[in-house]
Amino acid sequence: MTNHNHGHPHEHGFSKISSSRIFWVILLNLFITASEIAGGIIANSLSLLSDAMHNLSDSFSIFVTFIGMKISEKEKNSRKTFGYKRAEILAALLNGSLLIGVSVFLFIEAFKRFINPRPVESNILLIIAVLGFLGNLISVIILMKNSKDSLNVRSSFIHLISDTLSSVAVIIGALLMKFYKIYQIDPFLSVLIALYVLFESWKIIRESVNILMQSAPEGIDIQKIKEDIEKISGIGNIHHVHIWLLDDSAIHFECHVNICEDMNQSQSDEIRGEIERILQCKYSISHTTMQFEFNSCKVHNLIGE
Repeated sequence: MTNHNHGHPHEHGFSKISSSRIFWVILLNLFITASEIAGGIIANSLSLLSDAMHNLSDSFSIFVTFIGMKISEKEKNSRKTFGYKRAEILAALLNGSLLIGVSVFLFIEAFKRFINPRPVESNILLIIAVLGFLGNLISVIILMKNSKDSLNVRSSFIHLISDTLSSVAVIIGALLMKFYKIYQIDPFLSVLIALYVLFESWKIIRESVNILMQSAPEGIDIQKIKEDIEKISGIGNIHHVHIWLLDDSAIHFECHVNICEDMNQSQSDEIRGEIERILQCKYSISHTTMQFEFNSCKVHNLIGE
């Protein structure tokens, strides 16, 4: 007999709120980009133009996040029985890849600026950089609330943090250029920002790939789960165990449960309830599928095929 539990305590009601916030963040980011392009041309500032391209790439990435969230809200159907939740994970993977591209771009531009620093119109640069900083800071505040709830939103949040830090670098560079004519500080700060973005983007890519490869969530020990379940009276062993994440919050678990003696439905339901209680309370697993057996499986491998 196979039993299913479809509780959904891990599903958050943030997607619609987040997607509307992301829409406004996209518009704000596009405005910042346009301002920086115009300011960079007028001020003859390569750093501001570079920051504008950084913002433009981030606008595209945040747009990908928005599309991923809208797709993930679609209802399940006979072909997509799990729904479209992984559209957000695909978007996060693409975002992480774009973040690495942005990091490489920043490294290249920093190298160019080290070799060939240029004087710029520091007053115009400072004004536009401050506007960019304020705009990015507002965007960060808008998404901060949901940044820990969704891998996809977190990737956009990190984009915006990198934009904000980049704006700070441009402001500092503008002040040093204005008062001390020190043009090398801007590429130095750009390298620091790029290193931060590279580190965070790698974490996003690694987590996205683990979810898409149906890896067991970090921090969950399958052997420990086996030991906890097999302590229940009436259970001989569990085998053919699979644990995976559907998205970045919903953990799924399935296994075969070999019982010690033949029993009726109500008895197996009691055991099933005890297993679900352990999985829910100790491991935050609420999506379970269990097949109960009595001497039917000859091979009792812990990890199923």
